[in-house]
Amino acid sequence: MNVSLTAELEHAVQEKVASGLYNNASEVMRDALRLMLKRDELGDLYSDWLRAEMEIGWQAALRGDFAEDCTPESILSKAGK
Repeated sequence: MNVSLTAELEHAVQEKVASGLYNNASEVMRDALRLMLKRDELGDLYSDWLRAEMEIGWQAALRGDFAEDCTPESILSKAGK
């Protein structure tokens, strides 16, 4: 496999190797790909969690379970905005 990098990315890879943390550019790229895959996995987990939380809120709204002071203004004031 052959990969083309921008000058900026190539410089970043070279800096990582020069730092001594990696023996060569391939190690840098493998580590970067592992991190990207982990980020994607965490993003999927977050999306699943967010959907579940939204469903809980939606079901509460359908039941009529609302906080008395649930207005945009009260939410913002509680958030310190």
